[in-house]
Amino acid sequence: MKSHEVDYKIGGHDIQYVEIELDPQETVIAEAGAMLYMKDGIDFVTKMGDGSEPDKGLFGKLLSAASRKITGESIFITHFTHRGTGKSHVAFAAPYPGTIVPVDLGQMGGSVIVQRDAFLCAALGTKISLHFNQKLGAGFFGGEGFILQKLQGDGMAFIHAGGTVIEHELHGDSLRVDTGCVVGFQEGINFSIQRAGNLKSMIFGGEGLFLATLQGTGKVWLQSMPISKLINQLSPRSSNSRKESTGGILDSLLDG
Repeated sequence: MKSHEVDYKIGGHDIQYVEIELDPQETVIAEAGAMLYMKDGIDFVTKMGDGSEPDKGLFGKLLSAASRKITGESIFITHFTHRGTGKSHVAFAAPYPGTIVPVDLGQMGGSVIVQRDAFLCAALGTKISLHFNQKLGAGFFGGEGFILQKLQGDGMAFIHAGGTVIEHELHGDSLRVDTGCVVGFQEGINFSIQRAGNLKSMIFGGEGLFLATLQGTGKVWLQSMPISKLINQLSPRSSNSRKESTGGILDSLLDG
Protein backbone atom coordinates (compact mmCIF):
# COMPACT_ATOMS: atom_id res chain seq x y z
CA MET A 1 0.00 0.00 0.00
CA LYS A 2 1.40 3.40 -1.00
CA SER A 3 1.71 5.76 1.96
CA HIS A 4 -0.36 8.93 2.16
CA GLU A 5 1.61 12.10 1.46
CA VAL A 6 1.55 14.39 4.49
CA ASP A 7 3.12 17.75 5.28
CA TYR A 8 4.40 18.54 8.75
CA LYS A 9 6.18 20.95 11.05
CA ILE A 10 8.06 20.24 14.28
CA GLY A 11 7.91 22.70 17.18
CA GLY A 12 9.18 23.00 20.72
CA HIS A 13 12.58 22.68 22.33
CA ASP A 14 13.01 20.37 25.33
CA ILE A 15 9.74 18.54 24.72
CA GLN A 16 8.85 18.64 21.03
CA TYR A 17 5.65 18.06 19.08
CA VAL A 18 4.93 17.41 15.42
CA GLU A 19 1.93 18.95 13.63
CA ILE A 20 0.67 17.00 10.60
CA GLU A 21 -1.25 18.73 7.81
CA LEU A 22 -3.87 16.52 6.17
CA ASP A 23 -5.82 16.95 2.95
CA PRO A 24 -9.35 15.48 2.75
CA GLN A 25 -9.33 11.67 3.30
CA GLU A 26 -5.65 11.61 4.26
CA THR A 27 -4.76 9.60 7.37
CA VAL A 28 -1.92 9.52 9.86
CA ILE A 29 -1.41 6.71 12.40
CA ALA A 30 0.00 7.22 15.88
CA GLU A 31 0.74 5.56 19.18
CA ALA A 32 -2.29 5.49 21.46
CA GLY A 33 -2.26 8.55 23.71
CA ALA A 34 0.22 10.56 21.61
CA MET A 35 -2.33 13.07 20.25
CA LEU A 36 -1.82 16.64 21.49
CA TYR A 37 -4.60 18.47 19.60
CA MET A 38 -6.66 18.21 16.43
CA LYS A 39 -8.59 20.78 14.41
CA ASP A 40 -12.00 20.73 12.72
CA GLY A 41 -12.70 17.85 10.35
CA ILE A 42 -10.36 15.34 11.97
CA ASP A 43 -11.97 12.04 12.91
CA PHE A 44 -10.15 9.26 14.76
CA VAL A 45 -10.63 5.56 15.40
CA THR A 46 -8.53 3.06 17.35
CA LYS A 47 -7.61 -0.16 15.56
CA MET A 48 -5.46 -3.22 16.20
CA GLY A 49 -3.58 -2.85 12.91
CA ASP A 50 -1.51 -0.13 11.27
CA GLY A 51 -3.71 -0.18 8.14
CA SER A 52 -0.83 -0.97 5.77
CA GLU A 53 -2.52 -4.22 4.75
CA PRO A 54 -6.26 -3.51 4.56
CA ASP A 55 -7.07 -7.07 3.40
CA LYS A 56 -5.46 -8.64 6.47
CA GLY A 57 -7.96 -10.82 8.33
CA LEU A 58 -8.71 -11.02 12.04
CA PHE A 59 -5.95 -13.58 12.64
CA GLY A 60 -3.38 -11.31 10.98
CA LYS A 61 -4.53 -8.35 13.06
CA LEU A 62 -4.24 -10.42 16.25
CA LEU A 63 -0.70 -11.44 15.33
CA SER A 64 0.19 -7.81 14.68
CA ALA A 65 -1.28 -6.78 18.03
CA ALA A 66 0.60 -9.59 19.80
CA SER A 67 3.90 -8.50 18.26
CA ARG A 68 3.34 -4.93 19.49
CA LYS A 69 2.60 -6.27 22.96
CA ILE A 70 5.96 -8.09 22.91
CA THR A 71 7.75 -4.82 22.14
CA GLY A 72 6.07 -3.21 25.16
CA GLU A 73 3.81 -0.95 23.09
CA SER A 74 0.02 -0.66 23.21
CA ILE A 75 -1.73 -3.27 21.06
CA PHE A 76 -3.81 -0.47 19.52
CA ILE A 77 -2.90 2.20 16.97
CA THR A 78 -5.02 5.32 16.49
CA HIS A 79 -5.92 6.39 12.94
CA PHE A 80 -6.61 10.10 12.39
CA THR A 81 -8.42 10.97 9.12
CA HIS A 82 -9.44 14.33 7.71
CA ARG A 83 -13.15 13.96 6.86
CA GLY A 84 -13.80 17.62 6.10
CA THR A 85 -12.84 19.98 3.27
CA GLY A 86 -9.72 22.03 2.72
CA LYS A 87 -6.78 21.30 4.98
CA SER A 88 -6.75 20.42 8.66
CA HIS A 89 -4.16 19.58 11.29
CA VAL A 90 -3.46 17.09 14.05
CA ALA A 91 -0.49 17.25 16.42
CA PHE A 92 1.37 14.64 18.45
CA ALA A 93 3.59 15.20 21.47
CA ALA A 94 6.72 13.37 22.53
CA PRO A 95 6.21 11.31 25.72
CA TYR A 96 9.29 12.66 27.54
CA PRO A 97 11.97 15.37 27.02
CA GLY A 98 13.81 14.90 23.78
CA THR A 99 13.74 15.31 20.02
CA ILE A 100 11.40 14.21 17.23
CA VAL A 101 13.17 12.94 14.11
CA PRO A 102 11.36 12.98 10.72
CA VAL A 103 12.31 9.98 8.56
CA ASP A 104 11.44 9.74 4.87
CA LEU A 105 11.24 5.96 4.48
CA GLY A 106 11.30 6.27 0.69
CA GLN A 107 14.76 7.84 0.90
CA MET A 108 15.93 5.27 3.48
CA GLY A 109 15.51 2.33 1.13
CA GLY A 110 11.98 1.59 2.32
CA SER A 111 12.68 0.65 5.94
CA VAL A 112 14.47 1.55 9.16
CA ILE A 113 14.99 -0.35 12.41
CA VAL A 114 14.17 1.54 15.61
CA GLN A 115 14.18 0.79 19.33
CA ARG A 116 10.89 -0.52 20.63
CA ASP A 117 9.58 2.74 22.13
CA ALA A 118 10.82 5.15 19.44
CA PHE A 119 7.81 5.19 17.07
CA LEU A 120 5.54 8.23 17.46
CA CYS A 121 3.44 8.56 14.29
CA ALA A 122 3.53 7.98 10.52
CA ALA A 123 1.58 8.41 7.31
CA LEU A 124 -1.02 5.71 6.64
CA GLY A 125 0.60 2.93 4.63
CA THR A 126 3.56 2.58 6.98
CA LYS A 127 3.94 -0.99 8.23
CA ILE A 128 5.09 -1.47 11.83
CA SER A 129 6.41 -4.93 12.60
CA LEU A 130 8.50 -6.82 15.12
CA HIS A 131 12.21 -7.16 14.39
CA PHE A 132 14.46 -9.57 16.29
CA ASN A 133 18.17 -8.89 16.32
CA GLN A 134 20.07 -11.89 14.98
CA LYS A 135 22.69 -11.49 17.71
CA LEU A 136 21.19 -13.10 20.82
CA GLY A 137 23.84 -11.39 22.95
CA ALA A 138 22.11 -8.10 22.23
CA GLY A 139 19.13 -9.32 24.22
CA PHE A 140 20.81 -11.31 26.96
CA PHE A 141 23.60 -8.87 27.80
CA GLY A 142 22.90 -5.51 26.25
CA GLY A 143 19.58 -4.79 27.91
CA GLU A 144 18.51 -3.05 24.69
CA GLY A 145 18.28 -3.97 21.07
CA PHE A 146 17.10 -7.59 21.06
CA ILE A 147 13.47 -6.73 20.36
CA LEU A 148 13.22 -3.86 17.90
CA GLN A 149 10.61 -2.44 15.53
CA LYS A 150 10.83 -2.25 11.76
CA LEU A 151 9.12 0.66 9.99
CA GLN A 152 8.45 -0.03 6.30
CA GLY A 153 6.92 2.14 3.60
CA ASP A 154 7.56 5.03 1.22
CA GLY A 155 6.20 7.94 3.27
CA MET A 156 7.03 9.96 6.36
CA ALA A 157 7.50 8.41 9.79
CA PHE A 158 8.39 10.22 13.01
CA ILE A 159 10.49 8.73 15.78
CA HIS A 160 11.27 10.12 19.21
CA ALA A 161 14.57 10.13 21.09
CA GLY A 162 15.60 11.27 24.56
CA GLY A 163 17.73 14.40 24.87
CA THR A 164 19.64 15.45 21.77
CA VAL A 165 19.71 13.36 18.59
CA ILE A 166 23.05 12.68 16.95
CA GLU A 167 23.00 11.43 13.36
CA HIS A 168 25.96 9.46 12.00
CA GLU A 169 26.57 8.29 8.44
CA LEU A 170 28.59 5.07 8.34
CA HIS A 171 30.61 4.17 5.26
CA GLY A 172 31.70 0.62 5.99
CA ASP A 173 33.17 1.66 9.35
CA SER A 174 31.91 0.96 12.85
CA LEU A 175 30.64 2.90 15.85
CA ARG A 176 30.64 1.72 19.49
CA VAL A 177 27.80 3.12 21.60
CA ASP A 178 26.17 2.77 25.01
CA THR A 179 23.49 0.12 24.43
CA GLY A 180 20.62 2.38 25.53
CA CYS A 181 21.64 5.27 23.26
CA VAL A 182 20.78 3.61 19.95
CA VAL A 183 17.53 5.06 18.56
CA GLY A 184 17.53 3.53 15.10
CA PHE A 185 19.48 2.65 11.98
CA GLN A 186 18.99 1.79 8.34
CA GLU A 187 18.36 -1.84 7.50
CA GLY A 188 21.63 -3.44 6.47
CA ILE A 189 23.60 -2.00 9.39
CA ASN A 190 24.95 -4.81 11.55
CA PHE A 191 24.02 -4.36 15.22
CA SER A 192 25.86 -6.43 17.82
CA ILE A 193 26.91 -6.33 21.47
CA GLN A 194 30.54 -6.51 22.57
CA ARG A 195 32.32 -6.56 25.90
CA ALA A 196 33.33 -3.13 27.22
CA GLY A 197 37.12 -3.59 27.42
CA ASN A 198 38.89 -5.73 29.99
CA LEU A 199 37.46 -6.96 33.30
CA LYS A 200 38.71 -3.91 35.25
CA SER A 201 37.13 -1.50 32.74
CA MET A 202 33.87 -3.43 32.79
CA ILE A 203 33.58 -3.31 36.59
CA PHE A 204 34.98 0.13 37.40
CA GLY A 205 34.69 2.10 34.16
CA GLY A 206 31.09 3.21 34.72
CA GLU A 207 30.17 2.56 31.06
CA GLY A 208 28.34 -0.71 31.69
CA LEU A 209 29.46 -4.25 30.98
CA PHE A 210 28.69 -4.18 27.26
CA LEU A 211 28.63 -1.73 24.37
CA ALA A 212 26.62 -1.80 21.15
CA THR A 213 28.58 -1.95 17.90
CA LEU A 214 27.02 -0.63 14.68
CA GLN A 215 28.85 -1.51 11.49
CA GLY A 216 28.09 -1.11 7.80
CA THR A 217 26.88 1.57 5.44
CA GLY A 218 23.95 3.84 6.20
CA LYS A 219 22.48 6.23 8.75
CA VAL A 220 22.45 5.73 12.50
CA TRP A 221 20.48 7.82 15.03
CA LEU A 222 21.65 8.09 18.64
CA GLN A 223 20.12 9.75 21.72
CA SER A 224 22.05 11.56 24.42
CA MET A 225 19.60 10.74 27.23
CA PRO A 226 17.67 7.46 26.96
CA ILE A 227 14.61 7.27 29.21
CA SER A 228 16.15 4.38 31.20
CA LYS A 229 19.14 6.55 32.14
CA LEU A 230 16.87 9.49 33.03
CA ILE A 231 14.76 7.29 35.34
CA ASN A 232 17.94 5.95 36.94
CA GLN A 233 19.22 9.44 37.70
CA LEU A 234 15.88 10.55 39.16
CA SER A 235 15.22 7.46 41.28
CA PRO A 236 15.63 7.78 45.09
CA ARG A 237 17.98 4.79 45.18
CA SER A 238 20.30 6.43 42.65
CA SER A 239 20.18 9.71 44.59
CA ASN A 240 20.98 7.93 47.87
CA SER A 241 23.84 6.03 46.24
CA ARG A 242 25.38 9.29 45.04
CA LYS A 243 25.02 10.81 48.52
CA GLU A 244 26.59 7.74 50.13
CA SER A 245 29.42 7.77 47.61
CA THR A 246 30.06 11.49 48.18
CA GLY A 247 29.89 11.03 51.92
CA GLY A 248 32.37 8.17 51.76
CA ILE A 249 34.84 10.24 49.79
CA LEU A 250 34.53 13.16 52.23
CA ASP A 251 35.04 10.82 55.20
CA SER A 252 38.16 9.41 53.59
CA LEU A 253 39.56 12.89 52.98
CA LEU A 254 38.83 13.98 56.56
CA ASP A 255 40.36 10.80 58.00
CA GLY A 256 43.43 11.36 55.83
